Amino acid sequence: MNDTPAAPTIGANDILRFLLELFAFVSLALWGFLAWPLPWPGVLVGILAPAFAILVWALFRSPKAVFKLDPFGKAIVEIFVFGAAALAWWDLGQPIVAGVFAIIATVSGVLSGRKKLSN
Repeated sequence: MNDTPAAPTIGANDILRFLLELFAFVSLALWGFLAWPLPWPGVLVGILAPAFAILVWALFRSPKAVFKLDPFGKAIVEIFVFGAAALAWWDLGQPIVAGVFAIIATVSGVLSGRKKLSN
């Protein structure tokens, strides 16, 4: 009899969601550096916008989050971060990138949420 817990399986959507997170953080940094005048406040916003998003994600949304939320609370945090990234692309004059990112993030989030709620 084996009493060790089963290792979590990592699927294609899990990998996609990780890449979406990274893309969101990089998007916020690019937005800070490109949308604001350099050197100030562009450098400040370019560093603080993704840092704030990473902090919020780590505190509330990551698998080892400090504050445990129910699936709906996690969804709100995810919508906040991914929505900010999509709006950053929109503000940079890239509505296609914003739209494609928003659609992919939404579909991935719905699939992940349905999987979590079914367990």
